[in-house]
Amino acid sequence: MVDFLCFLLNNDVGIHGCDSLLSHQPLLYTYTIMKRRDFLKTGSAVLAGASTLTLSRSVHAAGTDELKIGLIGCGGRGTGALSQVLDYDKTAKVVAMGDYVAERVGNFATALKVNFGDRIDLKPEQCFSGFDNYKGVIDSGCDVVLIACAAAFHPLYSKTALAAGKHVFVEKPHAIDAAGIHVLEEALKIAREKNLCFLSGLHSRWCNQYRATVEKIHEGMIGDVKMIQSTFLRAPYGVYRPVPQRSELDNQVANQYHFRWLCGDDVTQSLVHNLDRMNWVLGDDKLPIRCYGLGGRSSMIAPEYGDVFDHHTAVYEYPNGVRLYAMCRTQIGCYDEYDDLIIGSKGTANWNAARITDPNGNQIWRYEGSHQGGHYEEQVALNDAIKAGKTLISGKHMIDGTMTAILGQLACYTGKMHNYAEVCDSGFRFGIDPAECKDGMEPPILPDEKGIYPVPVPGQTEW
Repeated sequence: MVDFLCFLLNNDVGIHGCDSLLSHQPLLYTYTIMKRRDFLKTGSAVLAGASTLTLSRSVHAAGTDELKIGLIGCGGRGTGALSQVLDYDKTAKVVAMGDYVAERVGNFATALKVNFGDRIDLKPEQCFSGFDNYKGVIDSGCDVVLIACAAAFHPLYSKTALAAGKHVFVEKPHAIDAAGIHVLEEALKIAREKNLCFLSGLHSRWCNQYRATVEKIHEGMIGDVKMIQSTFLRAPYGVYRPVPQRSELDNQVANQYHFRWLCGDDVTQSLVHNLDRMNWVLGDDKLPIRCYGLGGRSSMIAPEYGDVFDHHTAVYEYPNGVRLYAMCRTQIGCYDEYDDLIIGSKGTANWNAARITDPNGNQIWRYEGSHQGGHYEEQVALNDAIKAGKTLISGKHMIDGTMTAILGQLACYTGKMHNYAEVCDSGFRFGIDPAECKDGMEPPILPDEKGIYPVPVPGQTEW
């Protein structure tokens, strides 16, 4: 819940339904992009201490005066990231925007121009829609591509942009299945070969208070980690009700967070933040061995909730015997929480509070420094690296965190214990190869006569 509230506060896009978030109602979005909010400004990010990031010289010369940006995905996170770049870098310029839904491109381009003037001088031929919108953005002459569309397309679009010599920021999750992970690995190889920046949207790695907390844990302040509880509990989000005049495909893509073939469901879509952080806490070199899970759909069953579960619990076992109990839920009228509790032999760390207590509950440390928020800081870091002629690559953790989430999602769907290596090495894919998606196609899942979509059945569903 905290993560989504932070997004709304840092985001420059007003979204219909914000009041319903606080009243535990689902967010029902429209295609209308409202005037941006002012958000907190910050200075340069501190690159030191960024976990699992590669920093080297780039093929791009230092001292670039004007950064040309292309955006793929004009929803909340894409428009938020773009607005943050433009707020930080007063010389940055948008040269192309794309989204499957054409209205989003036009509406947000208009809203941006109000706030950023001639830096948003987009002609019709610089605005792209449909499944091939990414090709137009990548070919637009931009220096950097921001990717924040339906997650199924993140690996393909990242690889294509990097192959074309573009720097890339890609939102989480970076893939929704093992097949996507393999494409992501290819994209990382291209980034390294071409010395291009490739930055992950797992923004917690850029928060000062979180870095300090992990440092204290690694120094041994809580002793040996024994058990972790991670939660991402909130009402449904990003809900678009079907529009009768639109095709089934158009309605599904507009409502991407509620269809597995587009988003991968909520462990992969949301809980990935917690899972990436806890991999970080445990050292990034100790990935889970196996996972079992439970989940289903009990209350959010209307057509607008597509074919995703409304609750998940995934239990991960790590090599040192640590168990991670991770839960996410998207239901109305329930208890909301977004946090991690790391329990050690000598104390407990509370993630959001950036606070450590002893076994008796007495506080022994708390972060008291400044912090601006990871969403903003990651864009600052990317911008500064490109302009300094350096290469910033997230690398290992963007694959490991995403793969950990995919493992948990499959465990919840099947009700079976799954091995990390087995799933990672498989070619498992949800629905359809993103490269084969075409405008006007029939979506890989269809509703029944009542408009209800089939969902996985634990104990029966296979992968």
